[in-house]
Formats: sequence, structure tokens, C-alpha cells
Amino acid sequence: MTISYNWLSEYLPETLEPERLSKILTSIGLEVESLEKYESVKGGLNGLVIGEVLSCEQHPNADKLKITKVAIGESEPLQIVCGASNVEKGQKVIVATVGTTIYPVTGEPLTMKVAKIRGVESYGMICAEDEIGLGVSHAGIIVLPAEAETGTPASDYFKPYHDWIYEIGLTPNRMDAMSHLGVARDVCAYLTHHNKKDTRCKVPFNNSFKADNNSLPFTITVENETACPRYAGVSISGVTIAQSPQWLKEKLAAIGLRSINNIVDITNFILHETGQPLHAFDADEITGRHIIVKNLPEGTPFVTLDDKERKLHATDLMICNGDEEPMCIAGVFGGLHSGVKDTTKNIFLESACFSAISVRKTSLLHGLRTDAATRFEKGVDISGSVQVLKRAALLIREIAGGEISSEITDIYPAPKEKVQIAIKYHYLKKLSGKNYHQDAVSRILTSLGFEIIKEGMDELWVAVPFSKPDISLPADIVEEIVRIDGLDSIDIPTSITISPASETNGLKESLREKLSNYLVGQGFNEIFTNSITNSKYFNDEVLRSTVKMINNLSAELDVLRPSMLETGLEIISYNINRRNTNLSFFEFGKTYSTPAVGNYREEEHLSLYITGADHDESWREKGKVQDFYRAKGLITSLLKLTGLKEIRFENDQSGVAGADFYHGNKKIGKLYEVNKQKLDSFDIRQSVLYIDISYPELLVEIENQKIVYKEVPKFQSVQRDLALIVNRSTTFESLENVVKKAKLNRLKGVRLFDVFESDKLGKDKKSMALNFTFLDEEKTLTDKETDTMMLKLMELFQKETGAEIRK
Repeated sequence: MTISYNWLSEYLPETLEPERLSKILTSIGLEVESLEKYESVKGGLNGLVIGEVLSCEQHPNADKLKITKVAIGESEPLQIVCGASNVEKGQKVIVATVGTTIYPVTGEPLTMKVAKIRGVESYGMICAEDEIGLGVSHAGIIVLPAEAETGTPASDYFKPYHDWIYEIGLTPNRMDAMSHLGVARDVCAYLTHHNKKDTRCKVPFNNSFKADNNSLPFTITVENETACPRYAGVSISGVTIAQSPQWLKEKLAAIGLRSINNIVDITNFILHETGQPLHAFDADEITGRHIIVKNLPEGTPFVTLDDKERKLHATDLMICNGDEEPMCIAGVFGGLHSGVKDTTKNIFLESACFSAISVRKTSLLHGLRTDAATRFEKGVDISGSVQVLKRAALLIREIAGGEISSEITDIYPAPKEKVQIAIKYHYLKKLSGKNYHQDAVSRILTSLGFEIIKEGMDELWVAVPFSKPDISLPADIVEEIVRIDGLDSIDIPTSITISPASETNGLKESLREKLSNYLVGQGFNEIFTNSITNSKYFNDEVLRSTVKMINNLSAELDVLRPSMLETGLEIISYNINRRNTNLSFFEFGKTYSTPAVGNYREEEHLSLYITGADHDESWREKGKVQDFYRAKGLITSLLKLTGLKEIRFENDQSGVAGADFYHGNKKIGKLYEVNKQKLDSFDIRQSVLYIDISYPELLVEIENQKIVYKEVPKFQSVQRDLALIVNRSTTFESLENVVKKAKLNRLKGVRLFDVFESDKLGKDKKSMALNFTFLDEEKTLTDKETDTMMLKLMELFQKETGAEIRK
């Protein structure tokens, strides 16, 4: 929410410095995210003065330059070289003296220095509009009227608008603070409480409203009273559509709004002043002078202000004319033909309260996020509709002329009752942690607009103002009291009492931390990607079971991801495009699918993405490209860390270069190299390995594992190596299976440490060197015992694989 300091100060009874006001706002829960100085003219024309050209002579060394003497109210005139074609003796001009910084419309700021131009010294500059930010013209220097006084600061003459702009981070429930008056009420409540005296904001409303005549009456019919509980309107005839006065333009520009015309600007001004959206219709476009608020049939075409035809939904509330033709989407967006135009002479001004649910649904269905819709969908003050309408009508008559040509018509069939809430003082103490005196509580609530209904020794009954539709519980009342007292005024307790919590689902979180620490130690970086992604990444088969977004805010984010791969590839592509090519990422995330309407599945994953070298090159060694075997070893080590030792890899049967990995018969995940077509779609030109682990399946397998503790062996293990000549197609896994068949209890481990291929070994042959670790936990192994076990292994290798023992 953008708030202007100058504008806000108009409603405060005392002047507060911008910094102090910023602290007050943050203290009462309206967090100031930024406070910036605003200047309608950059630099505020500081240092610029009005001068008079005393003489103007041709430059001896340049045809297009003039040498001028300019008086600026000081003892000596300045010599200034000027290149403007319109400079003449006797003119009143704007001068930037030496040391002054000017801020051109385009380009960087420029500080004036003494300059020598074609051999002649120049002590400043005579300025054009675009050179000091007063306009965009560069046709020549600015020539002021003759009565402009020499030596007057340009800032005093032009009076550029200065302000301070607050960006306030509002929580979604704070509809009451979505206006300058709403914020002013909170500030006055703070001052009332802390200064111990009644401080009321200066409201702009008065009781002087009176219709000039009744020459332009309108009939209003509300058919859907649920979606429109209150609708008020008034007509104004004979208005003149023109530019807004300077003060109005400046106020709107300061908060980032562009001036359109006086009528539209007034409705925007009222919106940001009071929080009540208004809409002005061209009264001559309303058939039968009849306003009908109703829903139209599904698919009814309607052309909105942006000149787009939209098909209406049956739930859209519409403002229609006497022929039941749509003119405006209620509370959301106006129509092209009924809006105020340059030729408009008569207007009908609407001030209404529309259902928050109805407006929010329509706004999302049509993708129209307007200021009005934002207010209505959070709830507006239903009690202020007519009061705000009177304020706007008087302002229009003052600025745009014309006459108020009807009485106010107010359709309010079922006046809303105020919500009543009882709050007990001990509950206030329990929730806030602070003892509040009853008088302080009453003073705070009264200053916020609450009505005290009943006050007892231990309980207080209040009626909630209509400007605070979010308040419905005693806890909400506590929040109001605490924030006006100051969120930083809560006492910090000297002790904290807690009850021990019973840990649930501890394995899931502790395992996540354990795996994360290990992967970071292996050089991985954790990433977090958006679970909403682009449907163009997936084929029709995948999209058939993909969860699609109904109200996606971006065309590129329209489905919940069915796979973790694509969002990871986005990050890889982003890094590679910035010359960061050696990447190891991991992510804990979720994928989504829907096998049938109303049936949704959510699955958790641990995904790893590997590409490039394992480390950057250095003078000592080059980085080694991370390949399939590096990834496979990483999986084995990662799962071994969790206690899963018997990991089995099987080739993927889908035609993808990769493998599925299992613990027993349970599939844990998959490893594969991403295909070229997929990489090309992300503009990736290097191979990427992808590991996808089903986190729930991993948890199940870990929970089923029995933890067995053994005493650390007292005796030393024995190492033996063995080289086998085998067929080139033989895998290490097949040799491991042979070792298992030997059933040697004292064999503790086997690993492959060398593979050698040569024609000397024989056609389609290779050598595989294995290392065996033997250990007897009861005694030291003898050479004879070790040799016996090795002999058994060699016999089995020869028998099962046809291996030849390499001597």
C-alpha cells in the first residue's frame, strides 16, 4: 500500500516528522517497508536561479555559440557560453551556476563546473526544459515572463511538489488501512493512547450536500441483493471533462497514478482517500435512466474498457441499463461504451458495496486485478457508501462544474447489524502477556471506532465498526489493543514455561538433515524450485494425468509439476548460460498427479542433478567429468549412510540410458542420463545425470531395517587381491553374486579396483582385479585359512563364469 506523507498529514491534527510517523506506523502493525523522498522534478530545482541576460554576443570561434553576460542577483554577472538559438539580450532565464547538479529527463545527473568552450570560459549554463526535468522540449532555453525577479531561486518560482512516500506492507485482513483516512485513524488512535488525550483525525466530510435540482433522476433496481447489499447513486449534469487541477495531479502522481481527466481522477482520489471504490457512468448512455444490478446469462458478450470482448459467467454481477444491457462488471471493471469520455456532459456516479466473494470470483475468472476489485474482495465499509458519494459529488461540482441533478438514491434493503464481541480481561492478559488498565482498553477501542456496549469488572462488550469487517473474535480485539499500544511495548517474560513435546515423524526430518549434510559435503548445493511449472515441458500423455491450475496468474505457470526433472533443468540452464557449468544440485520436493477427477496424488522426492566436472580445473589437476559410475557410486554411498547396504541396480527397460535401483525387491529410485531432446528444449549442450529417489519408499525401507550393534574387532583384517580374465560382457555385479554363493562368513568385503583390456588377453576378453577383505572376530587369521578361502573363490569363479586366473 502506497501512502503519501503530505496527503496523510492533511487528516492529522498535529504535525509529525516523516521518520517519527514511520516508526509509529510500524509500531501499530502497518510495517513501513520503505520511505523515499518524492520530487515532481528530480533534484527539486535546487541551485537553479532566475537570471537576466544583460548582453548576448557572437562567439568568435563558433557560429552556433553565443557569449552572454547573465545577472543572477549577485555583485558580478556571470559569463556563460550558450548554444541555444533563441537566447537574446533582456530575457529572464533559468541559470545553473557552478556547483549545481542538474537532472536531465534522460541521461545521468550533471554537476556544473567552470568550462572553457572554444577558448572562452563559461561559468554555468542557461537551461532548457529537458535539461532540468521541467519538460521534454529541447527546442531552446526556457524564457520566463519579464516580471520574474532576478536572483529568485527556481524552486521558489516553480514550486515543484515535494513529498515522502511510504510503502506499507499490509496483511490481507487490513482492509481498513487501505486508504489515507484509514491509516490516519490508526495514527490518531496511537496518539490518543500514548498522549493520554483525545486525538481525532480531520475528516473531509461535511453536511453541506444538497441537490441543485432534480432534472436528471435515475431509478435503481437491485435484483441480486446477496451480491450487492447496498447500492447508492447520484447524477451530475453539465460537467466539463478537462485536465485536473495541479494539486490533484500531484497527489495522484506521488502515489504512482497517472492523471486521466478530472472525473476519473476524482474517483481515484476518493478511492485512495477513503478506500471506497466509485464508478462514473456517462449518464446519456444509460437507456431509460434505469440502473439494474443483476446477473446475466452464461456467455453474454461484454466489451470492457480495454476494448476486449469477454464472455460473461453466470456468477458475474453486472450493472445494466434499462434494456438490461451490461455496462459494467460490478466492482471489477467498466464497460467501453458507458464510461466517461471527452464528450461526456452528464454523469451518474455509483457508490456501492459488493460481496467480497462475488468480486473475487469474477476478478479471478476474467483475470482482472483492479484497485476496485482489490478493495471489494477484502470488504469495504458498508456504512460509508452514501457519505463518500456526497464527498465525491461535491468535489466533482467544484472541479468539473455542473449541477447535482438528483437526490441520492440509496438501495439498502437489509441494513447490516454491527458484530458484537465480548472480551474478558484475563483473556486479554493471557493472549497479550500484558496487564492493561480498563480505561486504556476503552480508550484504545473507542479511538478505533468501536462502540462500548457494556463494561463490567471482568468483561467488556463492544460493537465492531463496519470499517473492520475482518474482526469477529475476541482474539481480534486483543490484536487491535496490542498493536495500538505498540507491538514493541509487550513485556518480555523473565521465564518461559513449556511442556515437553512428544516427537512424531522424527525420522523423516532427521533423515532429511542427514542426507542434506552428506550431499553438501560431497560438493552439492541444495535448490528450491517452484512446484508450479509450464505445461509445454510435457507431452500429451503426461498432461492427461497432470494437475492443471484453474486460476493461474501466469501463462507460463499453469500446471503442478508431474516430474522434478524439468524445474531442475531450468536451474541448470540458468547457471550454464552464466558460465557456471560444473553443477551438482539436490532438492527435496513434491510432484502431483490426478488419475481421475477429484482424486489427487502428492509424492515426495529427493532429486539429484549432476552435470559437468566434479571440480574446477587447477594447475595441479583437471576436473573429471561426472559420469554414470560416479552417480552410481554416489547412490550406493548415500543409501549406505541410511543403513541400506544391499543395493541392486537393474537396467531400465524403457530404452533410456540408465538403471533402476532396489533394496531387496523394493524399488527405491532411478538413475538415468537425460536425453538430448529434453536437454535441447532447455538449451543445454552438455550431458546431465538425474537421480530420482522416492522419499516415502526410502523411509519405509529404513524403518524396516533392524539396527545391530557389534563390538569393534580386536583382530586385524587380511587383504588379498585376485585378477581374473573374463568375457568383456562380464559385470562386477555377476562376480559379486559368485562371491555370495561361496558363503564365506569371514569374507567382509570385495571391491573392484582395476579393469584392463588388451588384445593380448584374447578376443573379447578383459582383466578385472578384485580386492578381498577377510576378518575373524575371534582370532587372527592364518595364511593357510586365508589361502583356503581364496582357493574356494577361484574355483567358483572358474566354474560359474569361465574365468581364467591371471598369474
